[in-house]
Amino acid sequence: MKRFFNINYEFDRQVVHDRINTCIRNREKGYVCVADGVILNIANRSPYYREVLDDAMFSLCDSSYVPLYIKWIHGDCYQQYCGSQIFKDVVSESRYRMAFLGASQKVLDGLKKHLAVLNPEVEGMLFYELPFLGVSDFDYPAIADMIEKDGADIIWIALGAPKQEIFMHNLLPHLKKGVMIAVGAAFKFFSGEDVKRAPDWMVAHHLEFIHRLIMEPRKQIKRCSWIMATLPGLLWNEYQRKNSDRFIANV
Repeated sequence: MKRFFNINYEFDRQVVHDRINTCIRNREKGYVCVADGVILNIANRSPYYREVLDDAMFSLCDSSYVPLYIKWIHGDCYQQYCGSQIFKDVVSESRYRMAFLGASQKVLDGLKKHLAVLNPEVEGMLFYELPFLGVSDFDYPAIADMIEKDGADIIWIALGAPKQEIFMHNLLPHLKKGVMIAVGAAFKFFSGEDVKRAPDWMVAHHLEFIHRLIMEPRKQIKRCSWIMATLPGLLWNEYQRKNSDRFIANV
């Protein structure tokens, strides 16, 4: 695990799956954040939200640009591991019982139908539409009790950032076991609804944000504006941190 831009990233996919599997095997509990540009932006503006991310087992790098920034500043090479990819990987493994929380019932129904192609056992798993509430207003003990009775090992959460990360942080004390993973738009991507992930060629050329802007302009324009406004400061602060760490190492 490496800390860049005030986020604890785990880039090694094998380590990611090993840590999740170990947590489940030992009947422990925890949560995993999937950090895209929005989460990176909020984490560096909100100390509380940064604490929420720090309490996670680790964060995955959901941004194709963060590895580029790390390469420019630190010279290290890492790869993106996005939420939709780990979602597909884990569901396809057919290894664990899972619960799917968040999104609308329409999305959940489509999600169950399409995921059953990857893993037929999904049809007998928990799909639960969370009520539209403020993140402080959920009945966390009741939700944890529902998950406990279901026996889910992995709990997928899709409420959108920053709500879904705070939701996991608040739910964690009430769980007895299980790994929560917040995957944002992955539910929609795999539900057959109108929102699709960008084509592979756009992802490969770091153009996925353009696809998201076209698909959800009102939502994405605001997010992209925040990211662009704060990006120079993020890069400068990370560059300064690198030089500070180098100075301390040489003292």
